[in-house]
This record gives sequence, C-alpha cells and structure tokens, in this order.
Amino acid sequence: MLQMLKKVPSEAWPGIVLLLSATVSMFLANSAWAPMQSGLLKSVGTVSFHDITISMTLTEWVKNLLMAVFFFYVGLELKRELLEGALSSASTALMPLIAAIGGVLCPALIYLFMTNGTGFEHGWAIPAATDIAFALGVVALLGSRVPPAMKIFLLAVAVVDDLIAILVIAFFYSDSLHMGWLGGVALFYLPMLLLMRQRKNWHGMYMLLAMPMWVCMQMSGINPTIAGVLAALAIPMRNERGESLLIELEHKLRPYVHYGVMPAFALASAGAAVGSGFAAAIQHPVSLGAGLGLVLGKPIGITLGTILAGLLLRAKLPGSIPSIVGIGFVAGIGFTMSLFIGKLAFEGAKVELAVKMGVYGGSLLAALIGLAILAYVHRTPVSAGTDEADIFTGGGDAGRIH
Repeated sequence: MLQMLKKVPSEAWPGIVLLLSATVSMFLANSAWAPMQSGLLKSVGTVSFHDITISMTLTEWVKNLLMAVFFFYVGLELKRELLEGALSSASTALMPLIAAIGGVLCPALIYLFMTNGTGFEHGWAIPAATDIAFALGVVALLGSRVPPAMKIFLLAVAVVDDLIAILVIAFFYSDSLHMGWLGGVALFYLPMLLLMRQRKNWHGMYMLLAMPMWVCMQMSGINPTIAGVLAALAIPMRNERGESLLIELEHKLRPYVHYGVMPAFALASAGAAVGSGFAAAIQHPVSLGAGLGLVLGKPIGITLGTILAGLLLRAKLPGSIPSIVGIGFVAGIGFTMSLFIGKLAFEGAKVELAVKMGVYGGSLLAALIGLAILAYVHRTPVSAGTDEADIFTGGGDAGRIH
C-alpha cells in the first residue's frame, strides 16, 4: 500500500485530498451525524469593530473569507502566467485565450438551453469554470505520457478560464453596490498599488492593507473574494534585485490552499442529503444543464476554439485533435469553482442538491472520458527532449490545421 502511494504523482495529491474531503462531506450529510454537521455549518460567527458588524454562518465564512485566500492564490498564479508564463506574449496567449472563451461560451449555452423558461437561467456560469487542481491532478496520473505542451496548454486554458470566472462573479453574482464602501476599497487598495509601483517586498504591509480591504468589499455588495484577486494583482512581480515576492508567496501558499482552504470548502459545501429527492435532483434542469455543460460543453468549446485559433493565427496546435479533445474533457472538471458559483447563483433557493448532482456527475464523467482519451492517444512516454518553449507553436506532438 505504501509503495502504491509513493507512485502517485505529487501533482495528483491536491485533487485526491479534495475528492476525499467531498466524499467525507457527502458521507456525513447522509449519516447519523447529519444533524451535527448541519448545526455546525449553520452556526453563526460575528465579528464587530466599532459600528461595523459582520455576522455569517460557518459555511458563509468559508465561502467568503477562506475562498478569498483561494482567489488570492489564483490571482498570484494568473499574474505570474501573464507576466512571465505561458500567457506572457500575444503569440502564446491567443490560442489558449480563444480556446478558453469557447470553453466558457459553449457550456453556458448548453446550460441556458436546458433551463430555458424554468426560471433557473441565472446559473449559466456554473459549468463554465474549471477546477485547476483537479484537472492537473488527472493529467498527472498519466505521468510523462502526456506531452509538456499539452499540460501547459491545459494550465493556460484553466488560468484564462479562472480569469473569466472572476469577472463573471464580479459583474453577475454580486449584490447591490454601496458606493461608500467601494470608496473604502479604493482607500486601502491605492497604497498597495503604490507599493507595487515601488516594487517593495513588504509582506506585512500588503497583508495589513488587504484585510480591511476585504472588510470593505464584504460590506460593498461585491463578492468579497474579489478582494483576494485585487490584492494578488498588487503584489510586485520582482523587486530591484530580481527577487519575486509574488512567486515566494505563491509557493508558500500552495500547500495551505491545496490541503487546507480547498478541502475546507469541500467539507463545508460538497455535502448534500440525497434521500428521496435524488431522482428528482438528477432530472432537474439545473442538474442537466450543469452536467451536460461540463461533460459536453467544455470539450466541444475548447476543441472548436483551439481549431479556430489555429486557423486565425495560422499556427500549429499544441497537440493532435484527439489529444485536444481529451484535454477539453479534463477541463470539464468544474468541482470547486462550479460549486462556488452555484452557491452564489442560487443562494437560498432549493436547488442545492440539483446543482451538486450536476457538478459531480458532469465532472466525474468528464474526468473519466478525458483520462481514457489521453491514455489511448498517448500510449508511450514523451521523450525527454520535448521543448516546452514551443508551446502552441508545434512542440512535441503538435499538429497543424491545413
């Protein structure tokens, strides 16, 4: 058993831990401990400072505060990729950008088609998101058989996907705005931008400014997780000596996010009592829209977007068409982000089980189909000489659209 665990790729462990956390949450929700779990998650915690009072349930604290840390980490990753990574130049960024747009639009259209006229159209963004940890973990199970260019392509598409999801949350899933509190956000954010401009690696100062900025964002009506993204974008990439606070923070946060924040979110949000409502839930328009959006919309949208990008840019694709289809299916693992958007879209509505069944079913099917396709297409390990620098321009087993 120990030898088997040692053979599991390190990139796969975050997804495994997340899956175990979701399984535990589902088990508790359908066991004798369900009332205890429900009571704990609904327990209210209140923080007061002068005239400011924030009162939320434990589930809401996880969703609004811990997930702000998750989005801070995602923001760091996004900024690194934009400045020094796979999205740092137009020639390498356009293909995954177009592919990601296709991977957002197609699932959203499928969802809207399945929910048309039902009153549940507001959840259109549920199947539009990709869970990076899960997706990369699934591909990591195949080890060196998947070419580096395809892994980087998946990461780039997922990062752009997260950026789109962040914008969607900010513009479509936020409450009515309170301009005074938005002024408070600006009051604390501007000094962070000045520190970034001066390229100061002052960990403590950024955190001292980020915390009250989160409070103002929470009170403003905009989803407070956006504060995490803004804070990340204000972290300087490098200082005068070439040292990077951003990369240092990203590396330090990675284990806490992968093995702390995301499992905590799964424990707090993934559980759902199945019971007699299971059959109705899986046939609900929201469940069908979310599930089909993930398992069909993602691979169709990403594949067509990649082919379109290849034609428009006259560029080689990062891999063969079957390989891109496999990556498209893997990108259909929505899980964390899909559940998060589902909570925002239908807060208080009685469709929680339908959302979760759609996300679970769609993500699981997408993962299994994607893994099977990639395992079949890439039956032998890639040679060590594959050049990752040729991403989206023909490295490894890249193909060209004629």
